[in-house]
Amino acid sequence: MQKISNRQINSFWRYVIQKDDVCYEGVPRINIYLLRVLFALMFLFLTYETWGVILNHKGAWDGTKAAAWGMWASYSLISFVGVIKPLKMLPIVLFEIIYKVTWLIVVAYPPFRKGELKGSSIESMANVYVWVVFPIIAMPWKYFIHQYIWLKK
Repeated sequence: MQKISNRQINSFWRYVIQKDDVCYEGVPRINIYLLRVLFALMFLFLTYETWGVILNHKGAWDGTKAAAWGMWASYSLISFVGVIKPLKMLPIVLFEIIYKVTWLIVVAYPPFRKGELKGSSIESMANVYVWVVFPIIAMPWKYFIHQYIWLKK
């Protein structure tokens, strides 16, 4: 079995963090890989969860819950496009970051601060939403600002 040298490892990491001007408009490959993983996870988990609830629901829907399940179901399908074209779907990532951070601040933080989050009805959702750190890290912020805020090419 061939031993991997430090030079090969360094070359690999240089390749991964290097900006790709040809395929990804100067965004480092690591961001592309992280975005693809993010979108794939969203597609797999949200598709299974949301469409299972929607297709197996019996009886009348509560309007607010139906809207939430419909949003998450559409989000699951849109995330499939993100696996293929991650830079085109960055507004979806920003949407995810904003709604999860907002929810954590407005809904989860007050009971957390009082020591009442553990065992509460919102604890499980808070445990899921704290993973918002992953999309925050995966987001190529400089590219996003230039493309979607300043509208520079």
